[in-house]
Amino acid sequence: MVDDNQENAERRQSFRLDMEKELVDILWTGEQGQEVKKKIVCVDFSKGGLKLDCDQEIPVNTEVTVVFQAAAKHSQQLTGRVLRCIQQDNGWYEVALRLAD
Repeated sequence: MVDDNQENAERRQSFRLDMEKELVDILWTGEQGQEVKKKIVCVDFSKGGLKLDCDQEIPVNTEVTVVFQAAAKHSQQLTGRVLRCIQQDNGWYEVALRLAD
């Protein structure tokens, strides 16, 4: 088991990419089985995950597909699971995704 101090140090040392509020498309299956698709802001991208800014709550452990530059011929697609979804003072949600291996 990794203690919190070691885990935080490893997170700070891992590769991070400031997305400068780049728009991405996300897709997931809602609680009633419907497909939900939104264009939202990607705030941060690291080796292990993403931080997104969303106007809608996404339940923890939901599998989410993130599509970068969806309109481009060679768009990139990643899949992850929601680790946390925290409502901010402005009413939007900070969504943290852990990327699938």
